[in-house]
Amino acid sequence: MSSSDPDIQAVEAILGHQFADRALITRALTHRSAVASDAAAYQRLEFQGDRVLALLVCDMLMSAFPREPEGALSKRLHLLVSRETLADIGHDIGLAVHMRLGGGLEAETEERKNPSILGDVLEAVIAALYRDGGLGAARAFVESHWHDRLTGDLTPPKDPKSALQEWAMARAKPLPTYREVTREGPPHAPIFTVSVEVVGAEPMTAQGPSKRLAERDAAHRLLQELTR
Repeated sequence: MSSSDPDIQAVEAILGHQFADRALITRALTHRSAVASDAAAYQRLEFQGDRVLALLVCDMLMSAFPREPEGALSKRLHLLVSRETLADIGHDIGLAVHMRLGGGLEAETEERKNPSILGDVLEAVIAALYRDGGLGAARAFVESHWHDRLTGDLTPPKDPKSALQEWAMARAKPLPTYREVTREGPPHAPIFTVSVEVVGAEPMTAQGPSKRLAERDAAHRLLQELTR
């Protein structure tokens, strides 16, 4: 991508930041399937972006909930930096169309739909903002796109698996059981199908880029069905 690449200009408009070093944002958008070397892909930036995001969201939480105990703050932080939240924000700002992916058109289409990849790229983008413009540039972006999610619900979130377990225990039922049904897709972008079951209820299945995320989604769906 050249310094006048219209795609980079579009990304800069989305992020509200003009890069002095456009190689940073190019790398942040590049999946390892599109380049010969991992050094040219987003992995290292993703590693740093994960930490920068956690720091900034933690700072926002400390200010927004000055009397809340550590346990409740941890639950909020976990949700706000989760792969689901990252993928949702990446989708909302239209980041997927700017990702640089390898393989055929069909593979690219599937990878753009993968919430794990989209979340990783967004973390890499946050690191690129931090490295190019300092903490202030990263903070401006994070506060802009996380503020409403942070203040939208004043009740600390509860993990769906914990909530389902509490539902079963309150009714003297055995704990929910989870089973991996299938694992599909390439090694770098697997899709897990997981089933969860509670005695007396029909099993519920869900898919995700990891077993943990698939289990959470399955638990959420089953709990919704049980509490209708």
